[in-house]
Amino acid sequence: MDWTPQITALCTQLINHYVFPKVAEEIARTLRNRLVEGFYDAITTDEAFAAAVTADLQLINGDKHLRVLHSVTEVLEDDPSDAALYRQEVALSGYGIARVERLPGNVGYLDTVMFALPELAGERVIAAMTLVADTDVLIVDVRRNHGGAPGTVSLMCTYLFGAGQEQQTHLNSIRYRSGKTQQFWTLPFAPGPRFGLGKPIYVLTSATTFSGAEELAYDLQSQGRATVVGERTKGGANPGGRYWLGPHLKASIPSGSATNPITGTNWESVGVIPDIEVPAGDAFDRAYALALRHVLDLGEAGYRRIVAGEARQALNALSGNA
Repeated sequence: MDWTPQITALCTQLINHYVFPKVAEEIARTLRNRLVEGFYDAITTDEAFAAAVTADLQLINGDKHLRVLHSVTEVLEDDPSDAALYRQEVALSGYGIARVERLPGNVGYLDTVMFALPELAGERVIAAMTLVADTDVLIVDVRRNHGGAPGTVSLMCTYLFGAGQEQQTHLNSIRYRSGKTQQFWTLPFAPGPRFGLGKPIYVLTSATTFSGAEELAYDLQSQGRATVVGERTKGGANPGGRYWLGPHLKASIPSGSATNPITGTNWESVGVIPDIEVPAGDAFDRAYALALRHVLDLGEAGYRRIVAGEARQALNALSGNA
């Protein structure tokens, strides 16, 4: 099958949009050579083509955001990201909030699967963060989270730092190919109470935690605000956009690169390295046990007697499962 139109379009998109222009030229040269050599000739389906070209795109620098995506539904030429489909996906995912609750021992737990755009998910994020504001410890689970919007990461982090303009925290910057740099800070005002400073936070990660979910873990870790528990993450720090390649194909091409204000670098290719490295399946129990021990260290005066009792019972249950 002749994939010349798709490869030609993809090379043009790379040259015009990829955040690293010299790398874009090298990748485009590789793709054109592979086409001439007939490497793609035996491929007969869009899905197989997407997989083969994605492998070639990532040969040069391993950028995991740089991909060709196969779509079962038809890709809109004028809107390859399909805003309507995205809104439906966000709504059906619970706006990225899979679970939020107060666990026994007054430990907050927030399980996320995506960080949807703040204009869609903002109210739900605010509601979730308000619910856990008065817990003694917070566990944020991004083990199943494949990323999303840095603005939503900033919104969530706003509840984990101090209040007021003088206490705004610079979390991340994204430098785009155009030369523009966009900074992301915690907000000076947040609706509802904050979890605030001074209380422990644990972020749970897995080998599939990606992109914006990695940013949350990296931002909080670099600021000394959270302990990361789990596996080294996937390693994707270059955000970008979607471009049409065909009725069921679109290209994901990064146009920006993140820079952390503390480390001066990011998690691209290397991932976020956990402070406590354990298999992803063990991360919750490990973090919850640490959280419960902290709760017990707070004492048993007044109503804390009931909370300490919950914590002791939950810790005993964890120890029994060990």
